[in-house]
Amino acid sequence: MSDLNPGGHVRSGEELPLEQLLPWLAANCPQLQGKPNITQYSGGASNWTYCLDFGDTEVILRRAPAGKKAKGAHDMAREHNIQQALQPHFPLVPNMLALCQDEEIMGSDFYLMEKVDGFIPRRNLPRSLNLNSSQTNALCKSAIDTLIQLHQVDINATGLASIGKGEGYIERQILGWNKRYRNAKTWNVGSGISIMNWLEANMPKTERQALIHNDYRLDNLVLDPQQPDQVLAVLDWEMATIGDPLMDLGNSLAYWVQADDDPVMRGNRRQPTSAPGMLTRAQVIDYYCQQAQIDCDDFTFYEVYGLFRLTGIVQQLYHRYHTKQTRNPAFKNMWLFSNYLLWRCQRLIKASGRRSAA
Repeated sequence: MSDLNPGGHVRSGEELPLEQLLPWLAANCPQLQGKPNITQYSGGASNWTYCLDFGDTEVILRRAPAGKKAKGAHDMAREHNIQQALQPHFPLVPNMLALCQDEEIMGSDFYLMEKVDGFIPRRNLPRSLNLNSSQTNALCKSAIDTLIQLHQVDINATGLASIGKGEGYIERQILGWNKRYRNAKTWNVGSGISIMNWLEANMPKTERQALIHNDYRLDNLVLDPQQPDQVLAVLDWEMATIGDPLMDLGNSLAYWVQADDDPVMRGNRRQPTSAPGMLTRAQVIDYYCQQAQIDCDDFTFYEVYGLFRLTGIVQQLYHRYHTKQTRNPAFKNMWLFSNYLLWRCQRLIKASGRRSAA
């Protein structure tokens, strides 16, 4: 089977220091022999991910990016430990192999995990799979079922209850993202005040507690090429925590672009969510709530939260460019998308008919 998710050339300045790494591997992973062929996966705004091919064995190495990091961000030890604790209870987590917290090796914590063979759904599904709409629909529902399965994991059995901060998750998220947006605001984006006021005034009185992924998207899944509706692994657990599962779904829907969306939304699509057979956002909500047996008469709050959180993420990236902390041209026009997302939030709020107290 050909690799449907191959890595590419290692980016300049992001090479692995083999002089230090290979002796560490020999001491800590003796099953990995020789000098590996190294490729790097695309991206780079988040953690750096590499494939180390030893001929008969391939493993994945994850490390934090170089440079200054926000407090609590890119915590490789936390991500490793969450997956290691969760794997016996949620087997769609790759097996962890080793964790290194000695920054003398490569200037950052890093960990190794087994590579799961399969494909990751990027912007478009691989043409070689030749899926019809029925198969795509099954793939879509399987992805949602997997999220439900995660949300139903017994938190206490995993030993991960301590990664959360207890009750008040919704309020912490709303106040936290409101503050982050204010701090990242630039002159060329909207104030967002009416949206922030609306979120604070419309926080649900009912709060659920579950293990949540916090970045659950199709492009964080590994699927079986022979049975594309079978999820083999869930990746990228950096932001996992204990929180409200409907907030987790709201985050996912912020990235969910459907076929009848406007050109701006379609132009920013990163997943194959608009393919024939995929559910719409409204259908995703209905399917999730039915299968998870959750009553939710109005999902607007969670959807607005997800979009505003994404606005904050986008604006933080643009703020780095605006203040000359980075010259990455990919960030240059993100202020335009920030304004678009604010408009999306306002449109949802208006359609809901629910008013802010302010």
